[in-house]
Amino acid sequence: PGNVSNMKHETSYKDSVFFRDGVRRIDFVLSYVDDKDSERKQERRKVYEANLEKVGLELETEDKSESEDGKTYFVKIHAPWEVLATYADVLKIKVPFKANDIPENNDIPMNWLSTPFRLPEHVMHPEPDYFTAPFNKSKSDFFLIDDKDTFFPPSTRNRIVYYILSRCSYFKDECGDKKGIKRLLNNGTYTAAFPLHDSRYWKRSRDANCESERYSLYKYWARFLCFFKEQPLNLIRKYYGEKIGIYFAWLGFYTEMLLFAAVVGTICFIYGFLTYDDNQWSKEICSEEVGGSIVMCPLCDLKCGYWKLNTTCNSSWQSHLFDNVATVFFAIFMGIWVTLFLEFWKRRQARLEYEWDLVDFEEEQQQLQLRPEYETKCTNRKLNRITQEMEPYLPITNKCARTCLSGATVLFWISLIIACIIGVIAYRLAVYAAFASIMKDSPTNKLQVVGPYITPQLATSVTASCINFVIIMILNLMYERVAVWITDMEIPKTHLEYENKLTVKMFLFQFVNYYSSCFYVAFFKGKFVGYPGKYAYMFGEWSKLRNEECDPGGCLIELTTQLVIVMTGKQVWGNIQEALVPWMMNWWGSRKARNHPESLYSRWEQDHDLQGFGQLGLFYEYLEMVIQFGFITLFVASFPLAPLLALINNVIEVRVDAWKLTTQFRRPVAAKAHSIGAWEEILSGIAILSVVTNAFIVAFTSDMIPRLVYMYAYHSEGEMSMKGYINNSLSVFNISEIPQTRNSQLWCSFLCRYRDYRYPPGHEKQYAHTMQFWHILAAKMAFIIIMEHVVFVVKFFVAWMIPDVPSDVRARVKRERYLVQEYLHNYEVEKLKIQLSQNGNNEQLSLVLIQDYLFKCHYK
Repeated sequence: PGNVSNMKHETSYKDSVFFRDGVRRIDFVLSYVDDKDSERKQERRKVYEANLEKVGLELETEDKSESEDGKTYFVKIHAPWEVLATYADVLKIKVPFKANDIPENNDIPMNWLSTPFRLPEHVMHPEPDYFTAPFNKSKSDFFLIDDKDTFFPPSTRNRIVYYILSRCSYFKDECGDKKGIKRLLNNGTYTAAFPLHDSRYWKRSRDANCESERYSLYKYWARFLCFFKEQPLNLIRKYYGEKIGIYFAWLGFYTEMLLFAAVVGTICFIYGFLTYDDNQWSKEICSEEVGGSIVMCPLCDLKCGYWKLNTTCNSSWQSHLFDNVATVFFAIFMGIWVTLFLEFWKRRQARLEYEWDLVDFEEEQQQLQLRPEYETKCTNRKLNRITQEMEPYLPITNKCARTCLSGATVLFWISLIIACIIGVIAYRLAVYAAFASIMKDSPTNKLQVVGPYITPQLATSVTASCINFVIIMILNLMYERVAVWITDMEIPKTHLEYENKLTVKMFLFQFVNYYSSCFYVAFFKGKFVGYPGKYAYMFGEWSKLRNEECDPGGCLIELTTQLVIVMTGKQVWGNIQEALVPWMMNWWGSRKARNHPESLYSRWEQDHDLQGFGQLGLFYEYLEMVIQFGFITLFVASFPLAPLLALINNVIEVRVDAWKLTTQFRRPVAAKAHSIGAWEEILSGIAILSVVTNAFIVAFTSDMIPRLVYMYAYHSEGEMSMKGYINNSLSVFNISEIPQTRNSQLWCSFLCRYRDYRYPPGHEKQYAHTMQFWHILAAKMAFIIIMEHVVFVVKFFVAWMIPDVPSDVRARVKRERYLVQEYLHNYEVEKLKIQLSQNGNNEQLSLVLIQDYLFKCHYK
């Protein structure tokens, strides 16, 4: 019987989040493998754990014989009330002191419509609403403390313990840089440090004292079948902390706003599809009378022959799907949409700041939470004029040298990307000629359905886009490590500063990496071509790499191809990488342990076998979404379906991120954040740039303006129409003046046509630009100026009309601050009254009562 009860006890304590006594909660776990050769590591662990116990933390070690691999020790850490209260005071953690008495305005019109998307109330709002104030250990009876063991939630407890772990020394002499769990993990003294999940994700904890919030998150949030449901943001915040909570709030809000952009973009695409048959210029290109009789000049030297215009019939029809009047409307709409998105997000963020007690958080973050690395590496000390305490600092000369080195490294890597892009352009130029000569007699031409679509332009564009995508992904992998290294080298002061510096570096690199190829196709391809007999070459005439031309259907379809390949490729690869890689690594890592019964496979071992989330886990999630945001705003005029693709991806992304965080990763250390940080400024910058890029795409990449100029000013018939536009938009050249070309296919003609507005041979200004060219250029510039001004005026007006903080939130913040003042004052007065009455000092008691009365009169 004794052995049976011992086995039951062992099973129950291994399957819980408590020490062996079943009372003290495990707030953190450290693991290590005892290398017999490394006495230095043993000494570090011994000193470090002794110092943790000196601070007041309680430790319990699981021997390696208890672990499934027989090699790993686990040190379980519990923070008693005294330690929690002391550090909650130091970190100014806000805790409840009074139930919220402001009535909620829940009367939302048509509220019943949202019923299918709602979650149960206990999941959406896992705890009552309170007024809160920064914890003060000396006034602990002021706060609503029912039970000291459950007063601080597990996320706050692990945040406090991690704060201690990251500042505790592992050297006897309290040496400056010999402290912190991060250094111990880096030098292999410990293999992992993590807080425990409160239950298994697929079933509730057997222990009634355990919350099983992880199970609730998996059931109501992480499963893909919940994709249409709202996110339980309050529960996410309670379990993972405010920093992760605010990311999912932003991602959910962004996805909701994408719905409107996707609907309008789809309508614009449908408009292009429905007006397919009204496309007069495509009819002319495809007709035998016009397109079949026009001989075009060669698109490359030597290997390219003359060609008939009607061979570009299919690409002209495809281009119309995206290059039509609705495109202009959609570009303007997206300029306004992005403003509404950013302004409404600021309001949503302000509401979350209030609800999650983050209103006064920034000052605390800056002043109190120095990075341990900054404290250890900065040996110089100076007086802080505000706190009047000595604090570490980095000399200005040292700081400037590190910043210059960092900037030079970023510039070098950006130059490397640009070099790669130039290489891809050279590939396009060299390969186009090869495809043109190979595909002239290619068997693909005989294919019934796809044959006409496989052209040298398409083959070059698709292969170049794929090569470009592969280069992008390789450079990304290499640069990520460099960015982290140079940011570490700069020694930022706070965690917020560290993340902001890394954010700027990574985004600058990613911006050039992902968008440079799209910028090339949108703004450079086909713009600097020259004309037959005087073509422009990429590296000079000796290179024989003639600058690319747009085909008569325009360059917009190529920009669309580039955008679709890079954007969808990135999203598909990102989701596979995010979901599949952690799952495969966890499956492989826990393959031996799966043979044990669940009850013997302890909770700390289960979590140890999961992937570590890492300090930069969220950073990469934000980066992925912001790069996507750039695709759907900067180049949306070329592809109205981009918001729809982004919406589909984000619906999956929310649940993939939730699933992997809940099931595949160790529980992250809870961290606070009052906003999305530097990403907000980056999004605003992209929003402003997107107005400019879309205006230029419509003006210079699309053929919209030349067509409108022709229709209103140059059409030959009495009524406005597009008849004759193709013939008008092509200039004439005398074939006999073209040196070194393949003249085997002349179709009995001595003239060839090319895409430009120049005077014909024999004219006194032959091959100079015509007046129509200058009219079109003036119309393009006028369109850019008008569109930018219209969109910017509307943007600034909308931003001015929508306040960043809702009026009810502003009132609640003021009400809470007033109540904190009043209740603290009453609390102090009552304590003073009791103290004075016990001492029998009636005169001072009368004075206190008068001061109390004056204080209340002042606030009223």
